[in-house]
Amino acid sequence: MTANEVEILLVEDNLDDVELTVQALRKNGLANHIQVARDGEEALDFIFCRGKHGSRSFLHPPKMVLLDLKLPKVDGLEVLRQLKTDARTKAIPVVILTSSKEQRDMVNGYQLGVNSYIQKPVDFDQFRETVRQLGLFWLVINEPPPLAAFT
Repeated sequence: MTANEVEILLVEDNLDDVELTVQALRKNGLANHIQVARDGEEALDFIFCRGKHGSRSFLHPPKMVLLDLKLPKVDGLEVLRQLKTDARTKAIPVVILTSSKEQRDMVNGYQLGVNSYIQKPVDFDQFRETVRQLGLFWLVINEPPPLAAFT
């Protein structure tokens, strides 16, 4: 893995949730290279190699995106829409990890092509366990898309 390769793009504006998520992944040895985007615009810049991420290459997509829905600048559903409608990025697995219980958000997420929709547990230990299980499935058990899927 090179310095440009990111295992997980975590798109989350809540600092406590960022810390808990990163801690749970690293504690279980599931991800060493985590990029955090604090808003939807930063996430899109990272994914599409724009702005301060202009030196990144599409040859190194994240292995997965953990995406909150309620984000500043560009909301999570719009980030998902742009990811899933671009041939270069549509194969990246995206997991919505949100506090939203609204059925409308779930329906919209699945219609836009999200791979999984997880409601954030309120309990600290349950949150860590949920993140651990997500990491195990998407980074260890699941076969990631081959580079040919990104054309």
